Amino acid sequence: MIIRQLFHLDSSSEQSLQKQIVEQIVAAIVRGHIPVDKPLPPSRALASQLGVARNTVTLAYYRLKDEGYLISKERSGFFVNPSAIEEHAVAPVMHATTGISNAPDWQSRNLRNPGLQRNIKKPSDWQSYPYPFIYGQVDYDLFPTHQWRECCRDAASVGATKDWVDDHFECDDKLLIEQVRQHLLPRRGVWANPNEIMITVGAQQALYMISSLFFGATRTVGLEDPGYVDVRNIAKLHGAKTIPLPVDEQGLVVSHKVTDCDYVYVTPSHQSPTTVTLPLERRYQLLDLAAQSDVVLIEDDYESEIAFLSTPTPALKSLDKCDRVIYVGSMSKTLAPGLRIGYLVAPAEVIAELRALRRLMLRHPAANNQRSAAIFIARGYYDSLRRQLVSAYEERCHTMVQALEQYLPDFKQTLGHGASSIWLEGCRDFDSRKLSKLAREQGVLIEPGDIHFLASDPPLNYFRLGYSSIANDKIEPGIECLSRLIEELV
Repeated sequence: MIIRQLFHLDSSSEQSLQKQIVEQIVAAIVRGHIPVDKPLPPSRALASQLGVARNTVTLAYYRLKDEGYLISKERSGFFVNPSAIEEHAVAPVMHATTGISNAPDWQSRNLRNPGLQRNIKKPSDWQSYPYPFIYGQVDYDLFPTHQWRECCRDAASVGATKDWVDDHFECDDKLLIEQVRQHLLPRRGVWANPNEIMITVGAQQALYMISSLFFGATRTVGLEDPGYVDVRNIAKLHGAKTIPLPVDEQGLVVSHKVTDCDYVYVTPSHQSPTTVTLPLERRYQLLDLAAQSDVVLIEDDYESEIAFLSTPTPALKSLDKCDRVIYVGSMSKTLAPGLRIGYLVAPAEVIAELRALRRLMLRHPAANNQRSAAIFIARGYYDSLRRQLVSAYEERCHTMVQALEQYLPDFKQTLGHGASSIWLEGCRDFDSRKLSKLAREQGVLIEPGDIHFLASDPPLNYFRLGYSSIANDKIEPGIECLSRLIEELV
């Protein structure tokens, strides 16, 4: 234990050294700086470190024991009393010697207040729930642990290490860029040169950097309504004006509203959150309208690789003849969200500016992870995993559709071409927030849909059920439980 850093004794203070030691140990205990499973230093050792008499430390320890902050164990010394931590867990910690809090007024200094934005919230312990119908998480049983471990080990070989240990803020791992360029993008009909591709810390960072570069108070951004919550919050954080673009059973409705925008964010492969796929005819209409009105399209092609209901429609970027589409892709939905590996395709001059911006943020994504991912793709493990996920998700989707038809026949289902969730619509007076709260108490996690709408008074009769993180045999009993809870609400 580095104990000296916990103490700041002042010999000129009116308080005695013993009292200063007592108060500063109390502050360290409340802040959690002293582990409960490690003994405090012996009084002789601490006295020597602090330059005080041993008796001063001994009396301080016994006083803290009497007050319940410490407990003594025979032949082991003094330990933090766990009860003291629980008792003071929410208590504000004052300055150890003056008792006066002089912290800055952080609220008045905060110019952005991102913590006040509405966000999708998932329980951190979602794995412990028997029926986690949550979106964006993975089933641990499907993760290719052995193959990923092999790739990480080989990425740490002497030869590979020489490629990635240096600072690469001006470029990305060449092997990963090549795998994205020759393996992942062509499957979506997208062809790009290496200087038109950039690796990102997931699609989220790509969207944030695009917004940082292009959005501002004088820019108007069109967002699908309902749509992706985080993009809405990112756009507002950068001061952009946002306008809702309606979505129907075929995705984004291409209308004159598009011409009022400088940028349009669109999820054509699987509309977020409804999962519907934008048909080819609308894609051409959107591209034509964007070209006529000088609108830049930001295509988020999430989940495109796990389509199982039909042949995937070509990416919007693959149809773009005017370099008007910025393409965002990610390996998160296929490999693992925790790895945070995404990529971005745009004209070379845009990529150059984004690299300059990224340098100021985090310089570059972890190079060892980039190399591991590159090896994983090159050895065919990525394709093997993708096929496994498509098979598993197709089975779970079939199970969920059947269960919904049996137990929730009055709810309208919306299911795109092989997504990992289903969008449900109840009757007009149905409240999914109430259902979510009641269901969570019964071990069922669902996602209320109101947060996806831009209006201040959104409809409450929608919710999303994900099936990427729930075992197939849990789906039907989970839906049956939901049906019983809905009957209680009616």
